Amino acid sequence: MCGRYSLTTDAATLAEHFQVLRQIRFQPGYNIAPSRKILTVVELDDGSRKAVNLFWGLVPSWAKDSKNSSHLINARMETLREKPSFRSAFKHRRCLIPADGFYEWESRNGKQAFHIHRDDRQPFAFAGLWEQWQHDTETLYSCTIITTAANALMQPIHERMPVIISPEHYHDWLNKAADADHAYRLLNAPAYTHMIATSVGDWVNNPRHEDERCIAPI
Repeated sequence: MCGRYSLTTDAATLAEHFQVLRQIRFQPGYNIAPSRKILTVVELDDGSRKAVNLFWGLVPSWAKDSKNSSHLINARMETLREKPSFRSAFKHRRCLIPADGFYEWESRNGKQAFHIHRDDRQPFAFAGLWEQWQHDTETLYSCTIITTAANALMQPIHERMPVIISPEHYHDWLNKAADADHAYRLLNAPAYTHMIATSVGDWVNNPRHEDERCIAPI
């Protein structure tokens, strides 16, 4: 799963990387956890990109209430085309979730935390889905991060990892008119070429800790 990540890149760099024309407003963090609003990039009908802040924990449009959203922080790539919670969002509401690292814990030898990031510390994007839930006067926009089986880098740490979309595929992933089969193939693109895993201390274990000590190597 992917349940914690970091995004401390400045807004100007993010706007340039994701080609977002309007000013980006978001809450940066060294230890971003579910059940809070996170920066998300979507594509509008005219092909332009917009940065929005969505609740991390997808609530399907047909859900009776929004109380169980924390159970849908991730969507498994292998089943998202069949699962009722994700099927429609995959076809029509794909998004990018900016990050500059994510955390995973290797539990075979205690509980060692790792910060996985690009070797140049530049931002990247998780493949995500978003949804609109509405009941009476309440409206909630939420999102989830797609995960897949671990590659060679991640296998010693965890059996799953978040899907990363390469910049050259941003448009194809976001484009609502794109063929769904083509979009699904993008989830297998080798986007971990420049990623490394750095062991970090126990400070990150507490989701209330939100400073640079979370990514400090040991």
